[in-house]
Amino acid sequence: MARHISRPKRTAAPALTADSPCPCGLPATYGECCGRFHSGEESAPTAEHLMRSRYSAFAVQDAAYLLRTWHASTRPRHLELDPAMHWASLEIEETTDGSAFHVKGTVTFRARYRHHGKRGELYERSNFQRQNGMWVYVDGTFIDGT
Repeated sequence: MARHISRPKRTAAPALTADSPCPCGLPATYGECCGRFHSGEESAPTAEHLMRSRYSAFAVQDAAYLLRTWHASTRPRHLELDPAMHWASLEIEETTDGSAFHVKGTVTFRARYRHHGKRGELYERSNFQRQNGMWVYVDGTFIDGT
């Protein structure tokens, strides 16, 4: 006689709250860090903060924020995020310019993810510039990590 072993049901990851650790990796809560940018309460003060907040927006599936912080000349009309993509960590490798005193900046980063159970990494140098006084993402170049 075959036995049926029941497996525990998988539960969804707990929802991100203002008190959750921020997905961008800085030692602050989501509400104190990237959440304030996502809500529109504040704008990212540097290119690196914008990079981190955009990473967090991918992590929380906030397509509206991503579109709002994309340069008008390179922004897609629509953005559909894959719910199977789970962003795991962000590592900033280098920033060039991008402070409150600059109009352009670059951020080189590694973003690790899991997609359908497989691990992957996005290694990119992103270009940012100020548009109407706010930092926006312009474009990026993938870097061969080998």
